[in-house]
Amino acid sequence: DESDRTGMRIVIELKRGASPKKEQNRLFKYTPLQSTFGVNALALVDDEPVTLGLRRALLVHINHRFEVITRRTEYELGKQRERAHILEGLRIALQFLDEVIETIRNADSAEDARGKLMERFGLSEVQAQAILDLQLRRLAALERQKIEDEYNDVMARIAYLEDLLAHPEKIRGLIREDVRELKEKYGDERRTTIVPHASGDFSEEDLIPQENVLISFSAGAYIKRMQADVFRAQGRGGRGVKAMTTRGEDEVIDLRFARTLDHILFFTNTGRVYGSRVYELPEGSRTSKGVHIANVLSMQPNESVTAMLTVETFDDAEYITLLTRKGRIKRVEASAFAAVRPSGLIAMGLDSDDALEWARLTNGDQEFLIITSNGKAVRFHEDNVRAMGRSAAGVWAIRLLGNDEVTSLDLVEEGSDLFVLHANGWGKRVPMDEYPGKGRYTQGVWTTDHRRLDETGPIVAARVVHENDHVTVITSKGIMLRTQVKQISEMGRSTRGVRIVNLDDDDSVAALAVIGHKDLEPRSEETENGAPVPTDGAELVAELAASAVAEAVAETVAEGDESDET
Repeated sequence: DESDRTGMRIVIELKRGASPKKEQNRLFKYTPLQSTFGVNALALVDDEPVTLGLRRALLVHINHRFEVITRRTEYELGKQRERAHILEGLRIALQFLDEVIETIRNADSAEDARGKLMERFGLSEVQAQAILDLQLRRLAALERQKIEDEYNDVMARIAYLEDLLAHPEKIRGLIREDVRELKEKYGDERRTTIVPHASGDFSEEDLIPQENVLISFSAGAYIKRMQADVFRAQGRGGRGVKAMTTRGEDEVIDLRFARTLDHILFFTNTGRVYGSRVYELPEGSRTSKGVHIANVLSMQPNESVTAMLTVETFDDAEYITLLTRKGRIKRVEASAFAAVRPSGLIAMGLDSDDALEWARLTNGDQEFLIITSNGKAVRFHEDNVRAMGRSAAGVWAIRLLGNDEVTSLDLVEEGSDLFVLHANGWGKRVPMDEYPGKGRYTQGVWTTDHRRLDETGPIVAARVVHENDHVTVITSKGIMLRTQVKQISEMGRSTRGVRIVNLDDDDSVAALAVIGHKDLEPRSEETENGAPVPTDGAELVAELAASAVAEAVAETVAEGDESDET
């Protein structure tokens, strides 16, 4: 505090790397350095409550002042005319003073005198009464001149008031004069400065540091964000597991790096999209469960999140492609989702028996690979799908036969394979070059031995993968098997595949999660605090799994201790 008698001065010292602009904005937001005063400008306008803006409030006030001055002028004009009428009677009495006195002297009563005056001089009752009420001292020459002067003043005032009512612009001039008088009487120097761009203008994003974070979304619809530096490199002792089966856990099905100021879009089965910022997601530790997505988004009861996208800026992102279970596809400019609120918007029009299942970010020069449950695969360039509006229903992506449905949409990548997984636990890895490019709305080619679907079951999932990716198979009974892609056999497109997971007779594969290097690439080698982040999906998943197991063991031990104490 360097304040002295000459003024106030406060110095704030910042550590190295701190942002002076962000700290200034924090002072504006959290201290009285900048204050905001809300005004509830609700007023009755024409007997109706209206919320007024500044311009409308000024216009309403001016109109009100116009009406007040008009009514005030009309009232005064009436009074002046009444006075002029009386003065006209008095002037007649003074002009014929002797006759008036004689008439009054010869009258039998006041009523008789009033009547004779009215009859003799053509006066009204009011004028005659004013003459009778006239005091004798007013008959002096000086008083008679005062009556004449008053009459002239009244007539001049009447002329002014009539002219004022006849010219509305003069009433507005009078309003200006009234305002100037108020300013001269009550005005003082402005204590604040009006500038085109106030130094205190800032958004909420200005208070959020830009950091690398990790977003985790589980099969049970629990979401959380974690600091990226919680996954420090600790060697590779936990990566040598070929497969790990766990029961009773809520498996992570989507794990990705993002930055705190990124936008995140959630697409649901009903065709709606919900928006948020990454920093608004609940923060959790590596061992925490997270928060259910229903507590983050204002979703409807019958909705579930089926796809999630993170976008750094909508200016750089070009298109978002959506695909439904029945095979309708739509490509929308990413900027159409720039203003999506947490309360949601319509992302795609759907039929009653259809559901939105997939969403992908594309750059305008990528290829789609679509797989169906009966084993069909179609590959085509995205320019076969024209850009549409946000609420459009899209076009057909693949020709489906019978009860066939789409089970996968992915983007073709160089050097990648397609991992195909069947309901009965069979699966395989197919080189991408075995899928030829076809046109949109064709039946495509077989990606499995369709004659043995009774044995393998329908395809429940198919994903574009790389050798270093990590896949997790989730069954309907909650059994999960995690393995690396390179341990899965690479086979031909029309083959049955191999057994990926052994299932009970009443169990089947429900979902497939792929987490790998293409999903886990932070935009810098280090976080802002200098901590390195691993880019290997298997290592991250292994750490998450180890944390979950450790937490479960700790809970079991705690329960055992409580029972022993009991």
